[in-house]
Amino acid sequence: MPDTIDYGNLMHRAMRGLIQQVLQGVAVTGLPGDHHFFVTFDTMHPDVEIADWLSDRYPGEMTVVIQHWFANLDVTDEGFTITLNFGDNPETLYIPYDAIKTFVDPSVEFGLKFETQDDHRAEIAEAPMHEMAEPDDAKPGARKEAEVVSLDKFRK
Repeated sequence: MPDTIDYGNLMHRAMRGLIQQVLQGVAVTGLPGDHHFFVTFDTMHPDVEIADWLSDRYPGEMTVVIQHWFANLDVTDEGFTITLNFGDNPETLYIPYDAIKTFVDPSVEFGLKFETQDDHRAEIAEAPMHEMAEPDDAKPGARKEAEVVSLDKFRK
C-alpha cells in the first residue's frame, strides 16, 4: 500500500476522461452552438498517428482546430481518430489522450493544460483563458512571431 494518495495522477485520468466524454458527445450529435476546440498535442508521442508531412512540419507539437469541418470522429478509451482538412487536403489523425498538452473551448472560456515534469508524472492545471488564448490565425499550428521590446523608451 502506498504511503500517499496520488492526487496528481487521479486528476490526470479524470481530466482525460472529461475530454473523452466531450468528444464522444460530439461524435454522436456534432458540435452544439458555438463550441469549438483547440487541441495541442505532442507530435512525437509514440502513439500519435499523423501524416509524415505533418510531423515534419510540426516536430514537437501541433494545434488542431475542431470546428467547422471534421469527419470520422471515433473516440476510444485511449484516444481519438479524426479527419481534418489541411488546405483542402483531408488527413486522418490519431491522438491519444496522453499526447494532449492543452484542450481549450474558447466559446465558454474553458481550458485544460497538461504539464509533464522531469519525473514524467503529468500534472493538470486549469489555466486562465488569457494564458491559453486562441491562436491569432485559426490555422492548425500557426505561430506568432516573437516581439522584441526595447525598454529604453520607458526609461526617464
